[in-house]
Amino acid sequence: MTDVQVPVARVRRAVLADADALAELAQLTFPLACPPGIDPRDVEDFCSNNLTADHFAEHLLSPLTTLLVAEPGAEQGFDGRHDAERLPLIAYALLVWAEPPPPTDVPVATPTVLLSKCYAHPDAHGTGAAAALVEAVVAEAAARGVRSVWLGVNQQNERAQRFYAKNGFAVVGTKQMVVGTQTHDDFVMCRTVAS
Repeated sequence: MTDVQVPVARVRRAVLADADALAELAQLTFPLACPPGIDPRDVEDFCSNNLTADHFAEHLLSPLTTLLVAEPGAEQGFDGRHDAERLPLIAYALLVWAEPPPPTDVPVATPTVLLSKCYAHPDAHGTGAAAALVEAVVAEAAARGVRSVWLGVNQQNERAQRFYAKNGFAVVGTKQMVVGTQTHDDFVMCRTVAS
């Protein structure tokens, strides 16, 4: 008898009904990616100004952005019948179609898309759900004729850097990101989209 491979996550486009769950997941995961020593008030301010259900609804209605979400699969302890209420969404990605990268050391193939946000619930780390989400992002970019996907990742967030490198992204430059009153240094990472 052959083993049947069950997906760890089902990736789909987000809909307006997901806005509350997206905000909850975003407010849980964003602080986990912040560098050590960041002022918690700045994180709270960022979340309340950028990661609300209303903000996600705006993204969902905009032609300039696309939101993809991952729902629990049956592997790695995710059972849709049991965990769906506890973890209705386990990861999400926000693509911004009209955002060029900052100047980089290595040229970024254009047209390009910004992977503005890509976060997974801590319980989903290591399950393959985030990797499935990234592959869906790349497929979405390819379907639109985009030649690359770029993102910013905090220079102190080595776990995220390893994840992106494992999933085909390479450092091409640097940029800064302001969270509240603090400016943080990010790496710009990019992945070429196969034509």
